[in-house]
Amino acid sequence: MRGTPGLRRVVVTGTGVISALGSNTAEFWQALSTGESGIRELTGINPDQFRFRHAAEVKGFDAEALFDSKELAFLDRFAQFALVAADEAVKQAGVEWTAGLSERSAVVTGSSFGGRGAEEAGYWELFHNNRTRVHPLTIPQSMSNAGASHISMRYGMQGPAYTVSTACASSAHAVGQAFWMVRSGMAPLAIAGGSEAPLYLGGLKAWEAMRVVSKDTCRPFSADRSGLILGEGGAMLILEPLDDALARGAVPLAEIVGFGMSSDAGHITQPSPDGAARAMRAAMDDAGMQPEQFGYINAHGTATEANDRSETAAIRSAFGEHANALAVSSTKSMHGHTLGAAGAVEAVACVETLRNGILPPTANFTAPDAACNLDIVPNQARSQQVEACLSNSFAFGGLNAVLAFKRWL
Repeated sequence: MRGTPGLRRVVVTGTGVISALGSNTAEFWQALSTGESGIRELTGINPDQFRFRHAAEVKGFDAEALFDSKELAFLDRFAQFALVAADEAVKQAGVEWTAGLSERSAVVTGSSFGGRGAEEAGYWELFHNNRTRVHPLTIPQSMSNAGASHISMRYGMQGPAYTVSTACASSAHAVGQAFWMVRSGMAPLAIAGGSEAPLYLGGLKAWEAMRVVSKDTCRPFSADRSGLILGEGGAMLILEPLDDALARGAVPLAEIVGFGMSSDAGHITQPSPDGAARAMRAAMDDAGMQPEQFGYINAHGTATEANDRSETAAIRSAFGEHANALAVSSTKSMHGHTLGAAGAVEAVACVETLRNGILPPTANFTAPDAACNLDIVPNQARSQQVEACLSNSFAFGGLNAVLAFKRWL
C-alpha cells in the first residue's frame, strides 16, 4: 500500500500517444475533451472484404519520415507506434540519461498481437504467392517484445525490459508492474505502456468471425449498441519516484497510486462481475484510498452487451452506494478498442482528465440501457475536477487489471 514504509510515491512525468485521435497527447486530449470520434471507414485495407467497414485507424502516419530505412527493416507497425509514443513521453519528461539511470531503468510494454502483420505478410508469400522463403527479418519484426526491445536500445536502458501479453489487459498489466517496480526501488524510472496494429486482413477476419464488431460505430452502455470498433495505436508513460522527479525539476502530471489485478477463473470470453470488482477493490486497497475518494472511472466499455452489463455490475459491487455519485465513461467510443494498447491509451486519458478537470464523454450514446444504470457522461465532456480515478481493463481469458491515479496538486 502507498503508505507502507520503504515504498516510494510514483508520479507520471511524461506521456506519449499515437491513435486515431492524433499523433501526440495534445491532439489526443483535444479530441477526447470535445467528444470527437476517430472512427471512420477503413482505408488501409479494402473494407468490402468484411461484414463491417469502420475502424479507428491512425491517419497520415508516414513511417519513412520518422525512421530511416535500416530501422524500418526491423520495425512492424506496432513497434513503430511504441517508439513514437516513447519518444514523445521521454521528451515531455525531460529525462537525462545518466549512466546510473540507464543501467537500472525499466521498460515494460504490453501487446496482444505484436507483429502479426509482419507474420501475415510472410504467410501470404508462402501460401498465396507460392514463394519458398519469407523476409529474413520476419521473426524480429513479429516478436511481441519488439517494442520494448527497440525502446531499450534507443535510450540505452539496461535494466528490466519485457512485454506482457494478456489480451486487452496487456498494457494495463505493463503499467501496473512498472509502477510496482519503481515504487519498490527495483527501478529508478520506467517507460511503460503498449502498442497494437491489428488492422490487417487475418486479424480483421478473426474479429469478424467472433461477431462482436459493430457495423457502424461504438456505443458503449447504449441500449442499441452493436459491438466494438477495432483501433490501432500506442501509448507510453514515464514513471519515476516523486522525490527524484521534483529534485530534477520535472513537473508531475499525476500520481499513480494503485494497481489491482485478478483472474475470473471462469469463462474464456464471458466476463465475470466478481473478478472485475476484485481488481477494482485491489487497486483501491493498493492505493490506501477509500471508494468515496474516486470521482471517475475510465471504463473498459467495449460496447458489447456482455462487457457493459458485467462492468456496470462490477462497479456497483466495488463501490456500493458511491457508484451513484461516480462518473463513468468509455473513451473507446472515440479511439476504438486498441486491444493490448488500450490500458495505456486510457491511462493517458486518465492523467489528462485529472490535469484538466474535464471528464471525457461516452460518445455516440443514443438510448439508456436499464442494466447500465451509471452516470456515463453521455456525448458531451463535463467540466468537473475529481481527486482520483480508476482505469479499467478486462481481457478475454478473464484477466483483469485496474490502475488508480490521483490528481497532482
